[in-house]
Amino acid sequence: MTRKNNPWHSVKYGENAPEVVTGIIEIPKGSKAKYELDKESGLLKLDRVLFSAVHYPANYGFIPQTYCDDKDPLDILVICSIDVAPMCIIDAKVIGVMQMIDNDEEDDKIIAVAAHDMSVNHVNDISQLPPHTLLEIRRFFEDYKKLENKEVIVEQFLGREQAYGIIQKSIDLYNSTFKGQVKEVI
Repeated sequence: MTRKNNPWHSVKYGENAPEVVTGIIEIPKGSKAKYELDKESGLLKLDRVLFSAVHYPANYGFIPQTYCDDKDPLDILVICSIDVAPMCIIDAKVIGVMQMIDNDEEDDKIIAVAAHDMSVNHVNDISQLPPHTLLEIRRFFEDYKKLENKEVIVEQFLGREQAYGIIQKSIDLYNSTFKGQVKEVI
């Protein structure tokens, strides 16, 4: 399988992973649109407009060349002083992880700051974020599917060391799942 133009497969997860990873943004901060990567074409598709009166609290996307038990790449929230355009590649300094259950499936969300944004790149661990930031993130994920009659349970926030382990596990799973199937990595 050659996925030359598919960002999931053709973009590397980052030279300094798991500490600094490449994030590919699907949804800009403040959006009510749920965009997601179409795995076959590599294009961005509108999955839905959120049913609830909420908006994404941070730029949201995925880490390329990662794979999780939910059959998707590993999700990432990138805190930045600007709303990042969809399909933008961003260097993201990992500071923690939010572990949650979405429709009875584990669904980890890596939390990072934009490595090249001076207003946030001084943050090195999730414990350094303002407490209200974590409350906003938690509340968004607890509420964003309520009007669809779907349940999301935010279990816990963990620091960067635990996030590094989750990232490495998703890289290893990607490599064992797609080894020999994907070519032409940039």
